[in-house]
Amino acid sequence: MTQTDPSTVPNAKRLLLAGFTAILAAGVGFAIRGGIFDNWSKEFGFTGAQLGAIGGAGFSGFCFGIIIGGVVVDKIGYGKLILVALLCHILSAFVTFGASTPENAYNFLFWGMFIFAFANGTLEAVANPLVATLFPQNRTHYLNILHASWPAGMILGSVAGWILDDKLQVNWKIQLALYLVPTVLYGLMFMGQKFPKSEAAAKGASFVEMFKSVGILGALVACYLLALFFGDIFKGIAPDQAQLIGYGIGGALLIAVGIITRFSLGSILLFVLFITHALVGAVELGTDGWIQNITGNLFSSEQGKYLFIWTSAIMFSLRFCAHFIERTLKISPIGLLMICATIACIGLNLASGMTTFAAALVALGIYAVGKTFFWPTMLAVVGDRYPQTGAVAMSIMGGIGMLSAGLIGGPGLGYAKDRFAGEELKSADSGLYEQYKAAEPSKFLNIGATAATGLDGKKLAEVNDRLAAARKEVDAAKGDPQTALAKLDVKDQTVINSSVNGDRRTLKADSFIPGTMAVIYLMLFLYFKTIGGYRALKMEESA
Repeated sequence: MTQTDPSTVPNAKRLLLAGFTAILAAGVGFAIRGGIFDNWSKEFGFTGAQLGAIGGAGFSGFCFGIIIGGVVVDKIGYGKLILVALLCHILSAFVTFGASTPENAYNFLFWGMFIFAFANGTLEAVANPLVATLFPQNRTHYLNILHASWPAGMILGSVAGWILDDKLQVNWKIQLALYLVPTVLYGLMFMGQKFPKSEAAAKGASFVEMFKSVGILGALVACYLLALFFGDIFKGIAPDQAQLIGYGIGGALLIAVGIITRFSLGSILLFVLFITHALVGAVELGTDGWIQNITGNLFSSEQGKYLFIWTSAIMFSLRFCAHFIERTLKISPIGLLMICATIACIGLNLASGMTTFAAALVALGIYAVGKTFFWPTMLAVVGDRYPQTGAVAMSIMGGIGMLSAGLIGGPGLGYAKDRFAGEELKSADSGLYEQYKAAEPSKFLNIGATAATGLDGKKLAEVNDRLAAARKEVDAAKGDPQTALAKLDVKDQTVINSSVNGDRRTLKADSFIPGTMAVIYLMLFLYFKTIGGYRALKMEESA
């Protein structure tokens, strides 16, 4: 037995539960904050761009937390980083509560969100390698259990926000304070515990040795995304040079990694896994960021919330079943990922054609089954195949996924919605399109050739408000919700139908991401077949 076998680490299950509670706190806080964006908009008069920037801090803060934490955790230990995360979670609440006037609110909320997300990222930099170390014989199963806490937290936060905000209209500060309950719990559960060392740290691997498998190839993926991130940050400071500054910072970081690793090329397999995880972040978290908006447009905002809770409940339940599925189907983690990517592709394609709430439950249920195992199983593959990297590769992978969600997935789906809705309305009624088109074109990754003009958000919101009022009338009369659209004039119906058709095309386009992932996983599956099959490696083997 190794020193990390659960039977020889008596507090293994307690540490697993503490990690579960820590990520639960992140999910609860994330869901509640998302639900009170409209409160902030009304109270402080924020524009959509300002709210988007505050939400974006939730991605960027996480990335810095997980990457920095992953780089140092094997050297300073798990306990110190948990203390940093706990203090940042508490500090985040006080900073956010400082928002009191339109003049000071933006800065308090932005940095409150950033600090909160930094704490979440720091916790994942601890929890992922910790669980991988505690359960080396069954990483896929236990990492999926660990990450079942995220959808659980999202469900709890969404339901709490729904009741306290929509029904009881409780002050947003009281709502937000709820995430401090699981925060205190995980602090108490981690308190006084002895933490094991990763295999790399236990054998005295140096930082350079941990980083070599990542090398220039792996760093190239992370540094490209960081270049996009910094380019976006500097837009408000130096708009004309922002992109150049971003690529300059990304290039400098890539050179630094080259120097640190003595210009090691890195593992090609790990490079492929990093690219694939960027796709995971784009399709899982990017889609999650838009799915309530899309389903709310297709049906109603309340039904959109039901569907979000439904998909989160499926993810929560299934993440306890990874080991059972692998054992029953006799498949490797790569095989599981390949099947899931195929299912997710099918689910999104079905979702693009859903016309009833029942059809949405089925289509989005299938999609939820597909996306359930992506994130934790990818982490397990890195832990299995690259134990010599300690927490470094696993944390960089998490940062890549989150950066991709914030920089590619979310903005990409927003761009697709704009493009397709604009095209649909222009095709249906070019004169009406001229009335409703946005003042500025949308671009993807700031590439001029992608420029497409969507619909004016304020004007579209006014039409949606009229549709919502019609739905309330129909609901009060206990009529068929589908008849609400007929109560609007022809122009409003045309705009609504164009927006809905744009959403359908967006979901169809989104399905190409898991479709691409399925092809990559198939190639990885065939690769492992040629080398005798997939298995977890010991440090001396992987080195």
